[in-house]
Amino acid sequence: MAKQKYPKVQNPLILRFHRLMDAFAKSDDERDFYLDTVEGFIVFADLDKSVEELEGLEKELQTCADRFRLIPKMTFYETKKFMEGFVNEKVYDIDTKEKLLDIISSKEARENFLEFIYDHLTELEKWQQYYHERSRIRIIEWLRSEEIQFAFEEDLDVTKHVLEKVKHHQFDAKVSKDVQNARETIVVKSKTYYSNEALNPRPKRGRPPKQAAKVELEPQYTIDIYKTVPQAIRPFLFNPDFTSTSVTFSAKFDTEAQLIASLRGSSRVKIDTKLEALSQRLESLRHLSDRLKSSSGLGLESEERLLQAVSEGGEEKKSKIAGIAKGFLPGKKKSAPKEKKEIQEMLQKKREAGIKQVTPIKRGKKKEEG
Repeated sequence: MAKQKYPKVQNPLILRFHRLMDAFAKSDDERDFYLDTVEGFIVFADLDKSVEELEGLEKELQTCADRFRLIPKMTFYETKKFMEGFVNEKVYDIDTKEKLLDIISSKEARENFLEFIYDHLTELEKWQQYYHERSRIRIIEWLRSEEIQFAFEEDLDVTKHVLEKVKHHQFDAKVSKDVQNARETIVVKSKTYYSNEALNPRPKRGRPPKQAAKVELEPQYTIDIYKTVPQAIRPFLFNPDFTSTSVTFSAKFDTEAQLIASLRGSSRVKIDTKLEALSQRLESLRHLSDRLKSSSGLGLESEERLLQAVSEGGEEKKSKIAGIAKGFLPGKKKSAPKEKKEIQEMLQKKREAGIKQVTPIKRGKKKEEG
């Protein structure tokens, strides 16, 4: 079969890491994903499509076999290595480690592992970070083995507007200065993925940075611009919008919300919402108690009474909370006792009754008796 000729892209492929990570996780015996080496889009061979569409896809993949790369399947062995690596490297509690190792060696280890992790929030954040890092290394290794020049859009320090212009003119040799500068930035970045540092990231030396409030911001992606997608491929484009909960380790569920709902029923989501609301109320109460301590010396016993009243929750408890807090909240200062006014009134009554005021005798020299 003669090799097809395709337009030449003037810069490395701009890929979205999170889409590749999702495709790698979901690629199995029943689902095939392909990466296009001309423009970088992903094709999902969805078996729910019509027979005519599937036949057209198969024909196109055979005709352009040199253009598409089948994304590797995630085998049971590799899935197990992911979970075992996390347990051995990131889990420090002995009981938790033993429980997870038992789950990994049992049936349906993948979903049971996720259920346990999502029930233990202390391990969840560590797992998500570990899964992200290991998936990144796995994807880079595969792209390097295919000798693909690429750059992850999440890593590029290029503005959204300029990056979209790069996509518009990716086949044009002559471009504006800002597009040319962006291309040079992408080329420099693409070389870093072929360094040893990409597969063996080393911890940074020196004093750790000061702890600051962690702000979660979802990356601002550019729009998808593909100009050479064959007609038969278009119904199978895999281009989901990224959200912070869209990528999971699960092979059955597309989003984290679906995964959580499946673990213990949809009521779990409602419980999580109530717990979040309660935690917010408790946090505001802690701020209140700190203020009361500094102003009126609120003791530990009184603080516990306030915490207990709020944790009981409910509309009917508001009056109880208000009653307890009323005695401790700094209110308006009471007016000083009207002692002076009362004394004046008593003196006035004495004058009216003809009683003379007795003035105190000053101590001093005795007067000579006449």
